[in-house]
Amino acid sequence: MKLSEELQWRGFVAEHTLDQISDLDKAPRNFYWGTDPSADSLHIGHLAALMMCACFVRHGYTPYYLVGGATGQIGDPKENEERDLKSLDEIAHNKQALAAQIIRVTHSPAETKILDNNDWFQDVKFLPFLREIGKAFSMTQLLDRQFVQNRIGAGGSGISYAEFSYTLIQGYDFLHLFRTHQVDLQLCGADQYGNCTSGIHLIKRLENAKADAYSCPLIIDKVTGRKFGKSEGNAVWLDAAKTSVFDFYQFWLNQSDDALADYFKYFTLVTPEALDQILAAHQQNPGARSGQKRLATEVTTVVHGATAAAQAAKLTDLLFGKGDFAQLSNADLELLAQSFPTTSTTNLIDALVVTGLASSKGEARKLIAGNAVSVNGQKVTTDQTLTAPCLLKKGKNKFAIVK
Repeated sequence: MKLSEELQWRGFVAEHTLDQISDLDKAPRNFYWGTDPSADSLHIGHLAALMMCACFVRHGYTPYYLVGGATGQIGDPKENEERDLKSLDEIAHNKQALAAQIIRVTHSPAETKILDNNDWFQDVKFLPFLREIGKAFSMTQLLDRQFVQNRIGAGGSGISYAEFSYTLIQGYDFLHLFRTHQVDLQLCGADQYGNCTSGIHLIKRLENAKADAYSCPLIIDKVTGRKFGKSEGNAVWLDAAKTSVFDFYQFWLNQSDDALADYFKYFTLVTPEALDQILAAHQQNPGARSGQKRLATEVTTVVHGATAAAQAAKLTDLLFGKGDFAQLSNADLELLAQSFPTTSTTNLIDALVVTGLASSKGEARKLIAGNAVSVNGQKVTTDQTLTAPCLLKKGKNKFAIVK
């Protein structure tokens, strides 16, 4: 497929400034995509935008990724309230964490650099910035921005001058990258499209040149109907320390049949032909959930690698009815320990209580007597001393690790 065809097939088309989307099939351009270091990990809301970037990279476009050390000191304005300012040390830590994730997910060339807008903003002086950049914007246009209207309208919480100025700072980023790296295309999620147009405005006014913005839709959780993100309280993180590889795999495994086609397109590298085959096989026996298993494996491979994805699949089969618990390696147990409660207590009743599988010793004894507890896949009917490491299970899907 041509780039424009792949973007349309994958659903990566929202607003853009191109005359027509097929313009992207002409000579490859330099693009940039940016994010602020507001956390030390990206989440799957960012993952869709990064997969869009990967499309452009596969079609020969040159990427410039920006982690905003300067804009991160201000904070992208929220719809309803002022952001809490991050400390400079926290911003520095977050920048390093995000850079590694961006390169890994997008499969960008090894020489691709992660840029930091603080590298140029630390030398920008206030009065020259107002003379060159501030004079290029109309207050009327800025006040018409939807997030500003939400904040200053009836019942709004108000907005600080710092956050109000955010769009000027982001616009200057685009101008700077145009001047220094010949970047004339900005990619973004639909919620950032307005800020992207600020850069286009500056490039046209100050450089008498044309630049473009291209956005992908915000991806909606098919279960909750909300966008994915930390502000929504449903973030699934790309950092295994925040969302374990096992939990990440389980998230995709638990998606509905209705979500499969869209999520394969957004979050994996499968081709149209491969997707047709996957969905056809799934439809033959939906109860086997082969589509969800393939989705979980594909997305986990993109984010954490093939080895981690295979391990998560193996553990899923083992925990939920297949496989031999004797095959659990120390690495398997370590992975599970990121998701399940752990204890070093080797008395079974005490271990059930400490890990929360039972609320009291009395309940633990009832669970054991009722055949509701297993150790390494084997039902137990009496209290006993456990040999660590081992896996405890209560009922169908409650687990704990004895280390």
